Amino acid sequence: MGKGGGCVPSKRRLPIKESDQEPSLQETNSAISSQNQITSTNTTIPVQYNPTLAVKKCKIYIIFYSMYAHVELMARRIKKGVDSIDGVEGVLYRVPETLPQGTLEQMKVPQKGNDVPLINVDELVNADGFLFGFPTRFGSMAAQMKAFFDSTHELWMKQKLAGVPAGFFVSTGTQGGGQETTAWTAITQLVHHGMVFVPIGYTFGAGMFRMDSIRGGSPYGAGVLSGDGTREPSATELALAEHQGKYMATVVKRFARPFPLAPGEKHN
Repeated sequence: MGKGGGCVPSKRRLPIKESDQEPSLQETNSAISSQNQITSTNTTIPVQYNPTLAVKKCKIYIIFYSMYAHVELMARRIKKGVDSIDGVEGVLYRVPETLPQGTLEQMKVPQKGNDVPLINVDELVNADGFLFGFPTRFGSMAAQMKAFFDSTHELWMKQKLAGVPAGFFVSTGTQGGGQETTAWTAITQLVHHGMVFVPIGYTFGAGMFRMDSIRGGSPYGAGVLSGDGTREPSATELALAEHQGKYMATVVKRFARPFPLAPGEKHN
C-alpha cells in the first residue's frame, strides 16, 4: 500500500483464517517457498529469496501539528498503539510552523523538542498509511496543517498517494468546537489525493458511549478537549488515541502483501 518498498496490496494475499489473524511466519514462509519457483517448459528454476523482504515492517506516518502539546500527546499514544501490532511501525513527524517566533512567544506557546523531525513532502510516498493530527480553528484544521497539505501539489498531480489509507485525530477548545467537523472538513484533502479515509467508527466499544465524564473523540477519530490550553488529556482520551493506532495498524497490515513479488510480476 506504500510506495517505498513497504507493504503493498495484492489479490494474491494469503487467506485470512476465520479468527481474522495474520498467517504465522511458518505459513508465510511456506507460501513464499512455493511462490519462488519459475516453471518453464520442462525446467524449474529456483529463485533466490531474500527473507528480509518478507519481514519488512509496514510504516504508518503519524504527522501532526501541535501548539500546546495536546495533539502531540495523542500522537505519541497513537504511536504506542501502532507499534503494539506486530509487523507495523509508527513514525512521528511534525509539520512546519507558519507563525513567526514573536507571535508564538506572545501566545506563550512552549518550545518544541528536537526528537520529532519535520516532515519532508517527498517522504510521504514511503508510507503505507497516515494518521494526521491537528487542532481546530473555527471547526476546521489549523492553518499550519492546511499549508502542509497545500505543499503536496506535486504528489497530487501524479496521484502518488492514491489508495493509501489515512485517518485523523484532533484537538478542540470546547465540546462544541469541532470534534467531528474538524475531521469531516479535512476529508477533502484525502479525496483529492485519492487516499482512503479510515474512521474508527464505534470500535472502541463501551468507552464511546459513556456519558459520565467529559471526553473528546468521535467516530471520525481520536480527540481531546484542550479548554484554554491548560486541560490535560484524560485517560479515556489517551486510551482512545492508542486504540486508533492499533486499529489503523490492523487495517494497513490486513491488506499488506506478506511476501515479495516474483520476478517479472507487477503490482496488482
